[in-house]
Amino acid sequence: MSYQYDNLRLEKGMYNEAGRSFTQVLEREDPSEQYRGTAMEGLDAYQRQLKRFDIRVKGAGSDPVEKFFANSQSAVLFPEYIARAVRQGMEESDLLPHITATVTEFDGMDYRSITSVPEKSQREMRHVAEGAAIPQTQVRTQENLVRLHKRGRMLVASYEAVRYQKLDLFSVTLRQIGAHINRMHLEDAIDVIINGDGNSNPASSLTVGTSPIGGTRGTLTYDDLVDFWAQFDPYEMNTLLVSGDVMRSLLKMSEFQNPLTGLNFQGTGKLASPLGAKLLRTSALSTGTLIGMDKNYALEMVQGSQVMVEYDKLIDRQLERAAITSVSGFAKLFVDAAKVLKV
Repeated sequence: MSYQYDNLRLEKGMYNEAGRSFTQVLEREDPSEQYRGTAMEGLDAYQRQLKRFDIRVKGAGSDPVEKFFANSQSAVLFPEYIARAVRQGMEESDLLPHITATVTEFDGMDYRSITSVPEKSQREMRHVAEGAAIPQTQVRTQENLVRLHKRGRMLVASYEAVRYQKLDLFSVTLRQIGAHINRMHLEDAIDVIINGDGNSNPASSLTVGTSPIGGTRGTLTYDDLVDFWAQFDPYEMNTLLVSGDVMRSLLKMSEFQNPLTGLNFQGTGKLASPLGAKLLRTSALSTGTLIGMDKNYALEMVQGSQVMVEYDKLIDRQLERAAITSVSGFAKLFVDAAKVLKV
């Protein structure tokens, strides 16, 4: 049986189509639907091209990097290989899906989000008498723009350094770059939660030992957490983002030493909170800091672009260069859906 992917003409221009990724361009030319019921089922268009040129990118039998450059067409696949490896690194320890309510795709560098007036009278669903006007909730655009930030790294290596390296090993370096880029995006998200997105909407900052939080400054107890939890009405504190030292304090609480909690942690490695919130640790938070939030209403992630790779070769210096970038920003949705607790 003859397959279309064997005759597909690959060109660098496939990376430059507006609004489409390289894989989407391949899928348009070589749809996966036509491979249902065949040995190719389950592979996307890019993976079929790897099979076409017999390039194995992972496992003990992975090929060296130079396999991509056996001819001009297979070389076109290399930037997408880099992008996929970087995305994998970004996803391996990605906390952003756990703290963002929605992701908005946006083609630009400045974005204007929307907000709703959070007054109590506008949240109430009042009884409406016959013929009476229905109460209104105002939704408006934010006054100031949300700025998107480009994060990235330039990967530079001599041709000799990468030519004979196995792709599986090379992917480890690329995944690490992805992890670093994602860490920067997480720091951007935390900064917006705490300080706002430029629209005078910083999170409320509470301190242990200062009303309405009880306890003693510098010490975190379960009672303090309950006081913090009580500040979220009408929202739900379903996510806790904590620094490393706060995580240690939480795990030492007797409430966390419940046998069922310990069994779940030892069996799955997942931590649970006695208050029902998902517990997330990150070194991107300063010491003694805890962010509580209603993940469903607090933060919007604005994605200007996913991982972009621009690849070239400096012949005169025999260097390989790959610019790996990702553009995103964050907007506050409902200010009271996230609060900061300082120990």
